[in-house]
Amino acid sequence: MLLQEEIVFTEYYRCYCIGGKYVRIMSYEPRNPHHLRYVADFKPSPERLQQMTDIVLRINKYLGYDFNTVELAIRDGVPYAIDFCNPVPDADRPSVGEDNFEWVVDTAATYAIERALIHEPGKDNLTWGEYIKRGANKESLF
Repeated sequence: MLLQEEIVFTEYYRCYCIGGKYVRIMSYEPRNPHHLRYVADFKPSPERLQQMTDIVLRINKYLGYDFNTVELAIRDGVPYAIDFCNPVPDADRPSVGEDNFEWVVDTAATYAIERALIHEPGKDNLTWGEYIKRGANKESLF
């Protein structure tokens, strides 16, 4: 269980991350009914977009996720990571919308091809995040 402070936000974003390098930041309104949550019109500045992209990439690198969503709530100009452990996120066309759905399908396909091309038979080809690497350090086990 994770205890979180309630963040009363002025903007909210749901961010896909695929392959630890492809990021799509989407305006999101979690207070709307499910089918209208992507009907939000927040307009982040280029600096805020870069800041959110950096946060999303940093979280996914640490966790080692190949596919994830990170939800960021903005309060007083500060992004707070609200939900960031979604390795099987919603990507259903009716809920995420046509543009987001197409991005997920195209980007996931691109990443799958990239991984297939660098696959080395007989080797560990998994993506390990810093969280697992540090936890598996034999010195930290005792």
